[in-house]
Amino acid sequence: MLAASAATSDPVSAPGVDKATRIPVAAPTMPRAADLAPYLERIDAAGWYSNFGPLVLEFEARLAARFGRGATVVTVANGTLALTLALEALGLPRGSLCALPSWTFVATAHAVRMAGLVPWFVDVQTKEGELTPAGLLAALPEAPGPVAAAMPVAVMGRPMSPAAWRAFQDATGVKVIIDAAAGFDAAASAEVPVMVSLHATKTLGVGEGGFIASEDPELISRLRAMTNFAFMGDRVSRHVATNAKLSEYSAAVGLAALDQWPATRNRYAAAARRLRLALADVKAVTFQEGWGTNWISSTCVVRLPAGAADPVAASLSASGVDTRRWWGSGCHVAPAFRDCPASALPVTEALAASSLGLPFFSDLGGAQIQKIASSLRSALAAL
Repeated sequence: MLAASAATSDPVSAPGVDKATRIPVAAPTMPRAADLAPYLERIDAAGWYSNFGPLVLEFEARLAARFGRGATVVTVANGTLALTLALEALGLPRGSLCALPSWTFVATAHAVRMAGLVPWFVDVQTKEGELTPAGLLAALPEAPGPVAAAMPVAVMGRPMSPAAWRAFQDATGVKVIIDAAAGFDAAASAEVPVMVSLHATKTLGVGEGGFIASEDPELISRLRAMTNFAFMGDRVSRHVATNAKLSEYSAAVGLAALDQWPATRNRYAAAARRLRLALADVKAVTFQEGWGTNWISSTCVVRLPAGAADPVAASLSASGVDTRRWWGSGCHVAPAFRDCPASALPVTEALAASSLGLPFFSDLGGAQIQKIASSLRSALAAL
């Protein structure tokens, strides 16, 4: 079962269904103890446990190599803090607006508020549920105040175009940070800063962690200092900051996970192909474009007929298949953000009522896939 959940709540099991036979909505894929042993021995030998030790620096270098173009990586204790500190490192006016989609996990909006900015929720594109540069550019004239930043979100790990957002940033002066929390596989460019989560629920996890990749060395320097009390090679705390460093133990998990990444990715991709094949004849189910073929993530979110998410979820639960509405009804309905400005959000509201997370993990078995497919067919037939 899912031991480390990024969701807002756990799925409710239907009465009368044996918990042992239920199919969980997710299950982490993490390195085993034996995989960690060589790295733990290095920690023991060095006697270095935190404060940018050799394993953290090696882990960051290996992550940065995935981005090319002179990108640098700073690891942070978790993805939410990474977004918060990256916004703070930009030195934006407190109280100014940060445009972001409501169609995201609440961590995105929490980071904006913790950085002293005001979330302004903007609607997303119909096809992929993504806030696009063109969509935000069209919305800017209706902004309820000065917009200092934008935080587009890679929908469930889907690939994005940092180059397009860099062009938007250059044209408008609005600073951009991409929240690609679930996008470890697809994120490959850092023309604007990109955050990737390393939570245990992601395809590459360390338990708790995250990182920012950027081609801006000044931003990276400020961000590094903000994870370490605003020290910059000395013991002088230059401004308000925090302690958000990744430990050597977390880096050991990350390095072991990177060692296994090709095999792990293959397992996720194979499971995705089998699930897609099992549902290929169900026209009412739409997968994200390229999911499982061009890119992978640790979740499977499908589009159903309008308004079908809740009744289908209830039917699947009764059949012993757990599901999750990973992003709920959108951030704008959460009590923490109801006082935040928002544009009209018809696409967000439609997506919230028709999107559903099916069980998906790297070891999803053939019998489980067949049960998911048959239960989903029955649920849709009953609509």
